Amino acid sequence: MIRFLQRISGHEKVNKEIVFLLLISGLYSLSIALSNTFVNIFLWKHSGDFKDIAFYNLAVVVMQPLTFILAGKWAKKIDRIIVLRLGVIFLSLFYLTVLLSGEHASSFLLLLGGFLGIGYGFYWLAFNVLTFEITEPETRDFFNGFFGVLTSLTGMIGPILAGWIISSLKGLSGYTVIFSISLGLFFGAVLLSMLLKRRPAHGTYSFWRIMKEQKNNQNWQNVLHASFFQGLREGSVLFVISIWVYITTNSEMALGAFGFVNSTVAFVFYFLATKFIKPEHRLKAILLGGVMLYLATILIIFDLTFQRFMIYAVLIAIAYPTLLVPYMSIIYDVIGKSWKAAEMRIEYIVVREVYLNAGRITSILLFITFVSIFNEERGIPMVLAIVGAGYSVIYFFVRNIQIYDPGRQSRFNKTYSPLSKRRLADEDGGSTV
Repeated sequence: MIRFLQRISGHEKVNKEIVFLLLISGLYSLSIALSNTFVNIFLWKHSGDFKDIAFYNLAVVVMQPLTFILAGKWAKKIDRIIVLRLGVIFLSLFYLTVLLSGEHASSFLLLLGGFLGIGYGFYWLAFNVLTFEITEPETRDFFNGFFGVLTSLTGMIGPILAGWIISSLKGLSGYTVIFSISLGLFFGAVLLSMLLKRRPAHGTYSFWRIMKEQKNNQNWQNVLHASFFQGLREGSVLFVISIWVYITTNSEMALGAFGFVNSTVAFVFYFLATKFIKPEHRLKAILLGGVMLYLATILIIFDLTFQRFMIYAVLIAIAYPTLLVPYMSIIYDVIGKSWKAAEMRIEYIVVREVYLNAGRITSILLFITFVSIFNEERGIPMVLAIVGAGYSVIYFFVRNIQIYDPGRQSRFNKTYSPLSKRRLADEDGGSTV
């Protein structure tokens, strides 16, 4: 498998560590693809109130950054792999609690959201840091693109399979089966994580120092502001759309079909984005992707039909790869070029996550406010028209980072080349980035 990935990527530096991390992400993605969308529907069926689902998602995005801060400290004291396993364990506890609470799950919305947020916090802290450490500038576009392909493949299989199982079985039996499968996949991810070599960290945990680093580093400040607006769209839009599709069709199978179409198109475009979006084209791709995401949101908010939802699914499946593949590469490259990148890489990941979730929290609070003032029918379209613009704003921050200039030597805070043949942080006192 390693030789196969080396051949399709064109990089001999694709090694077994990258393969293991991709396999773990594949198990995680499949579990999430099977269950995540249907958890919101499961809770909606027992609550029937958008504000309840919003509070559940608010608990997720509040606990996630708090856990990130704690996980970052622990990653500096113990090991990234242990933090990764803790994330999978808490995600398993989430699904176990859903299974045990059954029809009473809506009575434990904040607890469930808390478990999920903690699981996400531990998992994504470890995953992002491992991505930062295991990949290099030459392999990051490939890794981010292949990760997107895996996510799309599991997204193709998961929703349609889950929708079919849930629709085929009576009552809540289908949900029980799907959540049980997710539990098993997370257990498999824990076992697979044992194949990754231990990666202990040393040094002090300097969260506040890296939070203040944006005053000295304009590139870093731009990344943080872009991350906030990224979260602004994600906070509300993601859970609202899935419930809207279910309300419009009254069918889990239709929701599964929505996810299948979305992921099938995304699979193709993640491959194309990985292959054709070169560093010199990153900014144009980010602008195009952001505008497409906003136009897709406007398309549906005033007319809820299944046909429009399917068009929406196709549009965002094109837009996300177009934007995220270059955008994530820029983020890792900026971190790799920043002050004490090797020593403080965990702190950089944590601070970015705080800004990302600050955007999500803001989004959900706006959602709750608009729905409370204007009711669901009027308030939801209004708030989505506002927060849906989040990704289109990203471009206005990253455009100030000159990404690629083949005619000049790289200079910090003016231009840098993510294609440098040597590791970016060689200029930063021995970084292993």
